[in-house]
This record gives sequence, C-alpha cells and structure tokens, in this order.
Amino acid sequence: MSSLLTRVKSKMSIFAHRKARGMLDGEYGSVFKGRSLDFDDLRAYIPGDEVRDIDWKASARHGSPLIKRYVAVRRQTVLLITDTGRNMAASALGGEEKKDIGVMALGVVGYLAQRHGDVVGLVCGDATGSRSLPAKAGEAHLERILRTVDGGTGLTSPRSSIGEQLSYVARNYGQRMLLFVVADELVPDAGMERLLRRLRAQHEVLWLTVQDAQLAGADSATQPADRYDVADSRLLPGRLAESEAVIRAYTAAQEQRDAAREAVLRRLGIAHVHAGSSHDVMPAVFTLLERHRRGK
Repeated sequence: MSSLLTRVKSKMSIFAHRKARGMLDGEYGSVFKGRSLDFDDLRAYIPGDEVRDIDWKASARHGSPLIKRYVAVRRQTVLLITDTGRNMAASALGGEEKKDIGVMALGVVGYLAQRHGDVVGLVCGDATGSRSLPAKAGEAHLERILRTVDGGTGLTSPRSSIGEQLSYVARNYGQRMLLFVVADELVPDAGMERLLRRLRAQHEVLWLTVQDAQLAGADSATQPADRYDVADSRLLPGRLAESEAVIRAYTAAQEQRDAAREAVLRRLGIAHVHAGSSHDVMPAVFTLLERHRRGK
C-alpha cells in the first residue's frame, strides 16, 4: 500500500519548484508570529522594545514604562478539520473525488506544520458524529491522519455535516490553535455563523472549499450520462442535465451559494479559498496563508 504522505510530497515537488516551495514555507511560518499568548511577567522598558508590548495600566501605577513578557512556546498546534461524509466522495470540478483533493490539502498543511516543528491533530466525521486523533509530531502520525480521512470517506458514508465537526471542536478544545477546515460547497446558516464566530474568537481559522463538478459538459457520448446528487441520491436524467435552461439555473444557484459563503466568512474575518483539483491545492494554500497573514 503506497504512502499517502509520499504521494502528497511527490505532488508538491511536481506542482511547485524549489523557490515556490520556499515561499510557501515562509508564508506558513508567518502565520504564527512566534508570540505566545501566555503572560509571564513584567520588566522595565528598554529602548527598541515593541511599543505594543507596553502594559500601560501597570506602567501608570509603577511610574515608568513596563513591558509584558510572555512564556516562550516552541510548538503550535494545528488542528485539521474535515468532512468525511458522502458529499466528499462526489466528483470535484477537475474530475477527481473530492476526498482526494481534501487529502492533498490536509497533507500539504500538515507537512508544512511538521517541517516547522508544530504538532498536528485531526477532527473528522459526518452528520452522525465526529472522531479525533490527538495532536502529535512525526510523519507516521500524519500518514495515519491522511489514511483516516481517505479510508473513512465513501458513497455509502452517512450524510455530510461539517457543522457537527465544528461543534465537536468548540466543545472539546480550549487551547488556542490553528484550525484548517476542508469542506464541501456549503453555505453557513445563522447557527453555523454563530458557531464560527465563537471559534474565530478563540482560534486562528483558515477554510478551503472543494468545488463541485460542473453539471454538464464532461460527456462526449451521444447519449448524455445521468447525474445524481450523492447527498440524497436524487437522479437528474442526462437529457435534462444537458439542457441549457437547467445549466443556467444550476450555475446561477451555484454562484449564489459561493457568494453567500464568501460573505459569511469575510464577515467573520476567516481567510477562504477554493480548489477544484489537486493541481489547485498548492497555490490555494499559499493564497490562503497570505490572506490570513494580511487579515483579508
């Protein structure tokens, strides 16, 4: 059985030359500024210290500027969150299964984290519940994470609900982390928006959406193939799928969903990108990290 992580690293080598990989490495390193959130003590201000580190209230009481000092933290925790419901077994825009793109994205971010000495954990599942793997270091652990996602996703899986996985994180994780979410083309409703607002207040959150396949245009046969929605097994006969009116309506609805999702995530200050194929993942992750660093 071939290693999924080896496959990820191989694709990273193919899709990005050394300079681009170095830029991606640097962009990941800039997400965490190396500043612990755990307060340690105060000391006298020394010229050259960051003004933002001055504790103005303590300085006023003391009569001279005092600087906040923080406990040094060597490792950050990256929590990979993904949907392993049946939606992720559907075809993506580029023709692959969505889970293959998800595994690639999780592998890239997990590998970057490992290279920087960070520990990586996983929360995955479907509408019926979630499972987790604790945050650890090492490529063997990352391989286990990728195999858990790959082996746990199929057309016979329960229905998808990334909200269940996000709720699981909110209930069970108190330590500040970097959350990397890989999900289907969902539109967060009011309840999920409240949940995301709560998570965003406590954690760094990045989001990658795996794009749906196009409704039509992929078949060259004279008899168009039937389509069906893996979420509820609804059938769309091939002739209807090739109808211009149906395609226009489907495209318009998809654009509305995309705009609504983007609006919610932008409102919450969550950096977001999309990927329709494994080839899109490397540039998408770079863009995601850059947007997060710039707060866009």
